Formats: sequence, C-alpha cells, structure tokens
Amino acid sequence: MYEDFASNLAVTMWADFDETPDRDGSTPEITDLDTVVIDGNFPWTIVTVEAADGTVGVGEAYPSPGVHEIVTDYLRPVLVGETPTDVERLYYLMRESLSGRGSQWGVGTIAISGVEIALWDLAGKLLDQPIWQLLGGKMRDSVQVYADCHAGEAMVSSAEEGQEESTYEPEAYAQAARMAVDDGFDAVKFDLDVPSGRTLNRKSRHFDSPEIEHKRRIVEAVTDEVGDDAEVAVDLHWNFSPETAERLCRAIEPYDLAWVEDPLPPENTDAMRELKRRVDVTLLTGENRYGRHGFRDLVEEQAVDFLAPDVPKVGGIAETKKIADMAETYYQAVVPHNIGSPVATVATAHVGATVPNFVALEYHAREVPWWEDLVTGDDLIVDGRIEVPDGPGLGIELDWDAVEAHEKVD
Repeated sequence: MYEDFASNLAVTMWADFDETPDRDGSTPEITDLDTVVIDGNFPWTIVTVEAADGTVGVGEAYPSPGVHEIVTDYLRPVLVGETPTDVERLYYLMRESLSGRGSQWGVGTIAISGVEIALWDLAGKLLDQPIWQLLGGKMRDSVQVYADCHAGEAMVSSAEEGQEESTYEPEAYAQAARMAVDDGFDAVKFDLDVPSGRTLNRKSRHFDSPEIEHKRRIVEAVTDEVGDDAEVAVDLHWNFSPETAERLCRAIEPYDLAWVEDPLPPENTDAMRELKRRVDVTLLTGENRYGRHGFRDLVEEQAVDFLAPDVPKVGGIAETKKIADMAETYYQAVVPHNIGSPVATVATAHVGATVPNFVALEYHAREVPWWEDLVTGDDLIVDGRIEVPDGPGLGIELDWDAVEAHEKVD
C-alpha cells in the first residue's frame, strides 16, 4: 500500500512538469531502476537503470539511509517509460518529482545523483560514446588521484575505545605517508581531528596549545618524511572553532601544505571567508554542499581556494561540471571528494577530464584489497593516476560476481 501511495504521489507531483519531446521510438525506454549495497569501508550504494533492450546503466549514490526506497518507490515510477538519453531533462524531472522531499539537498539529492550517474552510463552505452565525449570532450587523458591515508588501523573512529594512542602519533603518520608514496601516489591526505591521548572538551571545538602542538607535529613528521616526493594535505572534518582553526592553520603554515580541508562546519560561509583572509594556507571545502546553488556563495565570496563537490552526493556528473564551470569564472580549482567504489571514482574522473580547473580526485579505499576486483579488466589506478576510459558510458564494467560476494546483507 505504501508503494502505491508513493508512486501515485510522485506521478502527481511531476505530471505538470513533464514535457517529453516527441520520439521516433528508436531509443529503448527505461524499464526499471534498482540498487544494491556493497559492504566496503563505506556502504557503497550501486544504482542501476535498465532499458527495454536489456542495456543497464550503472551509477552510485553516496552512502545514506533511504536511498533504495527513494530510487525504487519515488524515482522508478517517474523514469519508467522515459528516454534514457535525455539525461539533463530527466535530472530536472527527478528534482521536480521530489520537490519538498529533499531534491534541493540531503538524501533526495543523493538518490538523484546515483540515478543521474547511471543515466549517463546508460546513455553512453546506447550512443556508443564515453561520458567525457557526451560532456563536450576531454582536456586530459588521465587524472591525478590523491590517497586518503590513515595512521595505524585504517578508519578507526576517534570515539572507539581500546585504540592504542600510538596509532595517532606523528611517527605512525610518517610511515603511512611513505607507504602511499611508495605505492605511486604523489599526493596524500591525513586527518588531523584525531585523538592525542589527552582528555578534551571536543564539543566546544576549542583546542588548547598542547593539542595544537600534537597536530603540528603530525604535519611536520609527514612533510619531513615525503619531502618533495608528494604533496601533503590535511582534513579537519569541521571539528574546529574559528579561533582554533586559525591557530592551527598558523601553526602549520610553514609546511606548505597542498590544502587544509573543512576547517569549519559547512553552514557559515562568512566564517570560512573570514578565516581565509586571516591565514596563509590553501583552504578547501564543499563535500557537504548540494548542487550549484549550494556552492554559489563559496564561489562568489571567494571563501575558499579549492572546492570539493562529491559527484554521487552533489547532484551527479553534469551538476559537478557546472559547479566547476562556475568556479572557473573566479579562477577556483576543484578537488572532488570521493569515498566511493570504482563506479563513483570513474564517474568523477570523467568530470575531471572535461574541465580545465580540476586538480585531483580522492581515493579512500587503500585498505580494501578487493576494491579493484569490483570491475573487470586492468587496474584503474596506476602510479596515482587514472587513465580516463574511452569505452561507452563510464567505460568500465562491474564484475557482478564480485559485487555479490561483497554485497551488504542486512
């Protein structure tokens, strides 16, 4: 009964918006949408869109509860029967169908993003063209990938009990950095919002001088270890107040970092702009913004140097390219956030190939030995770079046996 209600509601909401162009029937219609979740270091949500001829487009939505229900209960009735090559029109159709239910930000936009990526893959397969060609052509044949690194046991939460303090000591970070560089990466990133072994009032976002010194020592150890072999960036994960972020940035200014990511919570652009004016480091933010409208003030107010849209979260492939195009008018660069499977990673690489102001994309799965096994063919990441695929759509094919082997079971 719920599914009938959801379907009827979705159809009612977009009926007036849908102005489908006349078609000659040569392009097969969309017949189904579905999702499957891979149990990686994050729950990678794969979205599939199937056409009447059996062709399947594959996308990925940012890990979030409720994506499956939105895709199957709300977006499926909107898209079934539509022409899959009308990707931009269908994007607006999905947004209108979820108006008031998250199509501007949040899980609704995340679900739309996953479907949008799958639509581009499907359109490319039907038209026998790579996505980068459908976007207007590529400016580079390969894109740089930076390695998100962690000291000690990977992905250990700062709130997790029983973790040895040595995991977060500077020497552990230096060792992790060297391992990534030896694997061929010439750019690495580390989290600085990590335990120091001291008791703190973290909710206030105020850190005292010994805590700032702990973070400075981590940066010093990593940069001393890698030298000129790699650029080094750090991530603060919105856990610092403006005054603490300023003191920390000043402490690490001498180490010439590639960027300092998310020093402040994402809601207050004015605070970010003021921090940028007060410190001499490169600032990056954006993974918690949605759509080009969510990035407009960051761009227009020059609040940061680099922008970090997340393709499976921000609205998809075309929306990310539009954000990059908007940023280019202010000479800002894009460094996309990415914690996804090979699907999200390659989707981001297609965007990176088509815009001039792309720097690098994130790779956040070095601790998942079977990450590459999810797709057929040769390794995707070689010496810290991805050769942008020339095949139709994304240019990769999922190994569905591997997907099934690592499928998340509730």
